[in-house]
Amino acid sequence: MDFTASSANLLNIKADSLILMTGSQLQNSAKALDESLDGAISSLLKAGDFSGKASESTVMHIPGADGKRIILLGIDGAETAQQQIKVIKAGAAALLRTPAKKAVWVGEGLAEDNEWQAGIIARSIQAASYKYMPLPKRAAKKSPAQKLKSLTYWVPRKADNKAANAGLKYGAAVGNGMNAARQLGNLPANICTPNYLSDQAKALAKGQAKVTTTVLSEAQMAKLKMGSLLSVSAGSDEPGKLIVIKYQGRKQGAKPVVLVGKAVTFDTGGISLKPGGGMDEMKYDMCGGASVIGVINALIETQMPINVVAIIPAVENMPNGNATKPGDVVTSMSGQTIEVLNTDAEGRLILCDALTYADRFKPDTVIDIATLTGAVIGALGKETAGLLSNNDELAEGLLSSGLRSGDRAWRLPLYEEYDALLKSNFADIANIGGPQAGTITAACFLARFTKKYKWAHLDVAGTAWVSGAQKGSTGRPVPILMDYLRSKAK
Repeated sequence: MDFTASSANLLNIKADSLILMTGSQLQNSAKALDESLDGAISSLLKAGDFSGKASESTVMHIPGADGKRIILLGIDGAETAQQQIKVIKAGAAALLRTPAKKAVWVGEGLAEDNEWQAGIIARSIQAASYKYMPLPKRAAKKSPAQKLKSLTYWVPRKADNKAANAGLKYGAAVGNGMNAARQLGNLPANICTPNYLSDQAKALAKGQAKVTTTVLSEAQMAKLKMGSLLSVSAGSDEPGKLIVIKYQGRKQGAKPVVLVGKAVTFDTGGISLKPGGGMDEMKYDMCGGASVIGVINALIETQMPINVVAIIPAVENMPNGNATKPGDVVTSMSGQTIEVLNTDAEGRLILCDALTYADRFKPDTVIDIATLTGAVIGALGKETAGLLSNNDELAEGLLSSGLRSGDRAWRLPLYEEYDALLKSNFADIANIGGPQAGTITAACFLARFTKKYKWAHLDVAGTAWVSGAQKGSTGRPVPILMDYLRSKAK
């Protein structure tokens, strides 16, 4: 998809479709276009065929213009960033429902920040264009080619072109990163194994001077004494991997942001076997790792000036004769012993060793991303990620990035009283804390391994995928992570 900004005469830009954001009162370009069309737009408003309400859309064809169309997109009532993002998503969906090949999006009427608005438009179009791609050998037929080839974001002033182009480039990269994460998440678990993820991470580094990928085997992890991580992969015929991707956008000495993404490529629950209903969705238990790979994709595309290290512990959680049993005690890389009371609380077992490993990179900040607990869905539903952190500044930065990007999070506490629920009579810590506050006690577990640096935890079990007729990976939390990294890179 080709995105560009322009301030040329709106009527002279060659395109077959024009997206016009307007409310019930026509202003600026909307008013001028209405006058040039002999009141065609105002006639629709008067007739009630279009009200201008936020996210409403309708298509009108321009008389005598050989199939050219205007997509009217309502903006009345869209005052917050979240409401404006919903409007733009509705516009992207409406555009892609048409046979448009070249479109112009008029950047007036909604948000005042052209860079932000252009970025959300490019991201929304890329995300709405996503189609699941089976592996070539398994595909019955190729997916149809995307009809829309280019979009021009129009601004009334030439001085706004630079900011708009920057927004388009960034937004397209974020959208592409989301789609990369979605593709990995949607692949079946018999294809997207720990080894497959490793191969994808290695492929990212090919031809990229700023990117290097290293993959640690189980033997190498054993030498590092990652007994907690290896206790999860012990029950699977698929060997576990620790994937490390370095993106160096700044000089060598600049401290990196470390992103740790949980990648359980399939989670049966192990010996603590999950119920059968809905277990197919446990292929999505690697969406934290997939989102980190999506972020690296976006960093490469933007060439963002920041150092980032991605660490992805990748395993299957299976119940064979070698599997860890409830009541077993394992020793983590940090030396802390863990009583495994429930083998379905495996995400924290792989993350804790990855978080200990993160310290060797002398990080500025560490953020882990995990589909960690069902409890977060009970607390926040499917709209908002859970956020817990040992640093207020980091937490506030992520919350702000969530609001800007529309990929929102909500902070939960890490009080000592919750940590006390992890007491074990037979080890330093238990891997579950009882039936209450499951999201918080899971984060308290991780917090014991993150005392040497600034750390935040994003529990995305509710936001990383959707169920039902629209089942599929969402690509979240790529937007919030990229916005946070962008704020650090400035």
